[in-house]
Amino acid sequence: MATSQASETQPSGQTRARGGRSRGRGNRHQRRPQAAESSGGSTSNTADPSAALAPVAGTVSNASNRNGRGRRGPRGPRRGGGNERPQRSIPGTQRAFGGHLTSNSEAGGLDIASAARLNIDAPEFVPGQSVATNNNRQQVKQHVSRRGSKSTAPDLTTRIHEDISNGEYECVICTNEVLRNSRVWSCSICWTVTHMTCVKKWFSNRARNSDQQEQQSTWRCPGCNSPMTDEPATYHCWCGKEINPKSIPGISPHSCGQTCSKPRGTCPHPCPLECHAGPCPPCLLMGPSQSCNCGKHVSSKRCGETDYSRGWSCHEICGDLLPCGEHECQKECHPGLCGSCTIPILSRCYCGRESKAIPCEERGDKLQSYNYGQLKTLDEILESDDDLPESFYWGSFECNTICGRAFDCEKHHCQKGCHPQDENQAHCPFSPDLVTHCPCGKTPLPEILDQPRSSCEDPIPNCKEICNKLLSCGHLCRETCHSGACTPCMQKIEVSCRCGRTKTSTICHQGNIIAPECMKICRAQLNCGRHEHGEHCCPGEKRAMERVSAKRKNKNVNIANEEFEAEHICIRVCGRELKCGRHRCQQMCHRGPCPSCPEAIFEEISCNCGRTVFQPPQPCGTQPPECRFDCTRPRPCGHPQVSHNCHPDEKACPKCPFLVEKRCICGKQTLKNQPCWFEEPRCGLPCNKKLKCGSHECQKQCHRPGECEDADVVGPRCKQPCGKTRGCGHLDVEPCHSPYLCKEDKPCQAKTFVTCDCQHRKQEVKCTATKTNPSPQRIALKCDDECLRLQRNARLANALNIDPQTHLDDHVPYSDTTLKYFREHSQWAQTYEREFRVFAGDPTEKRLRFMPMKSYQRAFIHSLAEDFGLDSESSDPEPHRHVCLFKTPRFVSAPMKTLAQCVKIRAAAQQAAATTPSALYADDSSTKLPYNALLLSAPRFGLTVEELDTAFQRNYASHPNVKFHTSFLPSDEVVIKGSGSWTPQVLESSLSSLKPAILQTARRLDLAKDVTLCHVDDSLNVLRREQDPRAKSEGGWSAVVGRSAARPRPAAPSALASTPLRSNFVALRKEPKKKLEEQPVEDDWEAAAEKLDEE
Repeated sequence: MATSQASETQPSGQTRARGGRSRGRGNRHQRRPQAAESSGGSTSNTADPSAALAPVAGTVSNASNRNGRGRRGPRGPRRGGGNERPQRSIPGTQRAFGGHLTSNSEAGGLDIASAARLNIDAPEFVPGQSVATNNNRQQVKQHVSRRGSKSTAPDLTTRIHEDISNGEYECVICTNEVLRNSRVWSCSICWTVTHMTCVKKWFSNRARNSDQQEQQSTWRCPGCNSPMTDEPATYHCWCGKEINPKSIPGISPHSCGQTCSKPRGTCPHPCPLECHAGPCPPCLLMGPSQSCNCGKHVSSKRCGETDYSRGWSCHEICGDLLPCGEHECQKECHPGLCGSCTIPILSRCYCGRESKAIPCEERGDKLQSYNYGQLKTLDEILESDDDLPESFYWGSFECNTICGRAFDCEKHHCQKGCHPQDENQAHCPFSPDLVTHCPCGKTPLPEILDQPRSSCEDPIPNCKEICNKLLSCGHLCRETCHSGACTPCMQKIEVSCRCGRTKTSTICHQGNIIAPECMKICRAQLNCGRHEHGEHCCPGEKRAMERVSAKRKNKNVNIANEEFEAEHICIRVCGRELKCGRHRCQQMCHRGPCPSCPEAIFEEISCNCGRTVFQPPQPCGTQPPECRFDCTRPRPCGHPQVSHNCHPDEKACPKCPFLVEKRCICGKQTLKNQPCWFEEPRCGLPCNKKLKCGSHECQKQCHRPGECEDADVVGPRCKQPCGKTRGCGHLDVEPCHSPYLCKEDKPCQAKTFVTCDCQHRKQEVKCTATKTNPSPQRIALKCDDECLRLQRNARLANALNIDPQTHLDDHVPYSDTTLKYFREHSQWAQTYEREFRVFAGDPTEKRLRFMPMKSYQRAFIHSLAEDFGLDSESSDPEPHRHVCLFKTPRFVSAPMKTLAQCVKIRAAAQQAAATTPSALYADDSSTKLPYNALLLSAPRFGLTVEELDTAFQRNYASHPNVKFHTSFLPSDEVVIKGSGSWTPQVLESSLSSLKPAILQTARRLDLAKDVTLCHVDDSLNVLRREQDPRAKSEGGWSAVVGRSAARPRPAAPSALASTPLRSNFVALRKEPKKKLEEQPVEDDWEAAAEKLDEE
């Protein structure tokens, strides 16, 4: 029974932290009964006896938490509520007893015992009647065990304190409870309280949700979205006096316990309350003594009711003297100045012609004026004029009439405006004593008049000078001397437009010059960088051009520091859509990106599945969070979903990877192993449906129904060529014209061939046949020399019974380079030769591309292409460089002989030449290579081309029609190549006659040891030398000339020459070397040079 009673009374006798909820290990946070706390910590004898059984329940709790700190027994409450959290019942973690261990009698006894205590609500005792049971005890238990609710205090300060103390105040950022021991931050505008860590994260995330380049100096309060400037740096109490305040029982949460002392608006008294949250209450003290606005009364009020800025009004007449000095203010007691006097006063003008009532503030200075008769009656004399002498009055304003008073001459009258009148008449301005010059003032009157003026009525003569009086516009009067005012200026001036580009000739503007506008449109860019000015005649265009020019010269100038003209400042609203996609920028048009949206979202932002949520408030434009859970969307095809993270609707799920059978879009075939996501499988077959023309079939590959070739063609025709056979036998290439017949009015553009009579030559031409001219005349080809040669060979072959198809001659159609490479790489070369022949035999192929290969292999391909008559080209850089072949009109056919056959023919020819060397001498002279150059062997070290050309210049002069070019060979030899319009035989004869002189000069100047004739090609490769066997067999005139040139003096005939030869062999002997005679040295080298020139 004791255990049951303890378990029932424990919730009611335990003080709860954070709004009645307790948390801890075992009985760590076991609290005293509430009644004990209410009595200041002492235990009352009248407390519920069942509260003493609370430790029993704590013991049971400790039994279920043996590994925790609960085994140390009950502990007192932590200071300020500590890290307490509400105790939550988790199913399955604690054992609950749901039976009744007490009997009815015991329960009744307990009720009687409870009823026996002193109770203010006990019923009145009546003798002879049973004691009534009071059920208020159970109601009290239920009330105590109920969880605390939100505070309903009338003021914000008390609500914040109570909600934090009871654990009912939620942070607007993380939505967790704000506790007494939490580090908090409070907004100074809406007084919202949040965790310090949460608001710091909120402050740091403003850069993530805004543009990184934008330097933001403000941030938004998470509660009221108001702009804040101070960074949430430190945790302090409500009044800010203490940093990191400690939670002290008995005082408000997060309070330092000191006086608040915050200033309150215009009130001079600081807040007298203890450090508190929320706004300070109105001041209840008495304010200082304060006079009313007019200063007649003094009053003291409460500080909250005192208006320190505007004062107070007694609602009496002000009575202060107005600025006119004559009247008093008739307004009710008011703050500030009384203002000007508006009382109407009967006043008279200075000239006395008009009197009226005008406001006192509109009157001018009061001046005395004489009544010379303009006031007709005495009634017109005002009361205020009594203090003046007789015939005088006070004038206080100017009327709009002319004075009109007569001068002392009584002939002229004053033409001035209203002015005070003097007692004496004014002297006439036209009297002779005042007027001494003409009206322009340049000529004295005695110089103009014969007799002086005697009266003011005498006319004032004008001189013939130019007036030259300064006009109001700044020009001089150009009229001749005249009376009265000058006429308006009519001079023409040039006025520049506002931008200064154009000038306009116009009549003088009388000093008020207004610049006209030209039609030039300003194209200067405004400071926003997005718009042009676009206005006519901009005065700041020139300065803008200078600014842009200076900016181009100094490119390091910062755009933000650039000073724009006032005309080029954009005042439009930016209006661009912000990153949030909901709002537009409301700032003035500006450069760069717009700032982040200043609005906030006060709704939850969740992912698609709803399991990941951003709690409000969030900056506008915040995207849904990235969810780490799997996507739960079902596939429309019914296949299982591929495991992937939850994503927004804009992002599609991964494609279904399952393979299925699908019908192609044309419906001809069923395709297997097609991806499930693939919506348009195609079989790749031609459509072959009859088109609208009825003659052609659709050639498009598998496509949707209704998308044939003629789907977008109007009429019964298609886009394909006609394809019908024309009268000439070729196909009609005109567009389909079904159902009409071919007109054949245009010449046929098909290709055909014309040949010569022997059918050897052929040429491709256009057919050009029409319906009216089915057989056009074409120019026949004529047989050339090759045709005649083939005809002659055919006749010889027919006469000698030789089959040209099986007969092989010794002609080799390949170059030596091709044959040389074939000998070295015969197997590889035969492979590519076969590809060449296949390409050459296919008339439809026009280009052949080989795979990348090495440089020497590409050289063989180029050489072989040249032999076949094909064009070749290398493409792409290494290591992907390859060769492409092209068929051009110069290609006829592939050579009849293969490379292997030509190699055998060349080898047989060389073997025959080696066995019969005499055959070399029997060759026709036409096969010899003629000499076209001189070869200098063993040249002197350091010899240059210039030295050779200078040394041989005199020798070259003997052959003016031959041009000589000197080059050095890699073999340390020098080649002097001759060229000109000569035939090769004439060039060889010229070089042969020049050789002895070149040899003599070379040996005399020690330029080279020997000079021989040779034949070189364009690449300076020596193909024939004079020492070759061919050259040794040479005879005739060239040899005679050579021998005669080598010996300048005729030698005696030798015995061997006179003796007839008996055999084919002649014994040759070496002539002994003759000692060279030393030539005398000339003293005068210039004279010697002249002698040589004469020779």
